[in-house]
Amino acid sequence: MPIAPTIRPISELKNTTSISNLCREVKAPIFITRNGYSDMVIMSIDTYERDMAMLELYGKLDEAEAQIEAGVPTKNHKNIISSLRRRVNAKV
Repeated sequence: MPIAPTIRPISELKNTTSISNLCREVKAPIFITRNGYSDMVIMSIDTYERDMAMLELYGKLDEAEAQIEAGVPTKNHKNIISSLRRRVNAKV
């Protein structure tokens, strides 16, 4: 079930401590309205970093899917794990 967005009027930005606490509690973007219309979105730095990491991951997945569709050879997961283990063991 989708969670309803958090919407606040721009006048609430006067209380910076309250709005900052709300950003951290909600862990999602907060929509700010001005004269009853959408004006801006604010969020905590943790939410921003999480969302940016997800966008980066989605971009990498899109790139990988495009490579598969283009016929770029894929790697066997067992070979990748073995290679990673060799690299880790070499550093130990």
